[in-house]
Amino acid sequence: MKIKIEDFFKPVQVKDDFSKDDYEIVEAFINFAKSLSRLTYQSIYLIDYSKKSFLFVSDNPIFLCGSTPTEVMRDGYYHYVNNVPESDLHLLKKINDVGFDFFGNLDAEDRLKFSISYDFHLKQPGNKPLLVNHKLKPLLLDKFSNPWIALCLVSMSSHANSGNIRFKSDEDGKQFEYDLNKDIWIETPRIKLKPREKDILLFSAQGLTMDQIADRLYVSIDTVKFHKKQIFSKLKVKSITEATALAIELSLF
Repeated sequence: MKIKIEDFFKPVQVKDDFSKDDYEIVEAFINFAKSLSRLTYQSIYLIDYSKKSFLFVSDNPIFLCGSTPTEVMRDGYYHYVNNVPESDLHLLKKINDVGFDFFGNLDAEDRLKFSISYDFHLKQPGNKPLLVNHKLKPLLLDKFSNPWIALCLVSMSSHANSGNIRFKSDEDGKQFEYDLNKDIWIETPRIKLKPREKDILLFSAQGLTMDQIADRLYVSIDTVKFHKKQIFSKLKVKSITEATALAIELSLF
């Protein structure tokens, strides 16, 4: 079945009765997103679920897929239809449905605490797909506590395949992963890195060798190797590049 733009907004219950004063508040979030986009390598954009459009799109090329920010803002959700492979587009529809269902089951006071993260492919210039990680967090709710304005961050994924759907709250320390086979949300323990593991991961990401890391931390090479193995085991990765990307994705630093 072909995915339509309207399909993404069927679960959205936001009411379109916002005033000019309401959108003056939104303008502050747009300015915040613009400032944030100058400080990060990630693509940033804002969704307005009331107007069913984008309010801001940064100039990072990962999300643009060869277009300009102005063109992506004009296209809105058609940007997904035009640049996400068909199989992943159906996955996005599924994520959209189960994500809004999860959100709707949260207590109203908890709805701004949670963010959702997932992976899918985006076509790049030349139609070569790139697996990206997409994070979405509501910033403003309507008077019925439905999501109105949402902040989205897009970066390269640390995984091998699409999916990896996760709802988490950094405030409450809760995390839920969606099992596509069983069609259910499962609460999972948050991964925690020890201070020494964080140090080694950060130094490795800066390009330091194990000898240099050992010197910085006043420990032996074997100790550095041991902690690296522990990091790889906890994150279920095989390289320091994967470990760093996943640690950023999971906000482990």
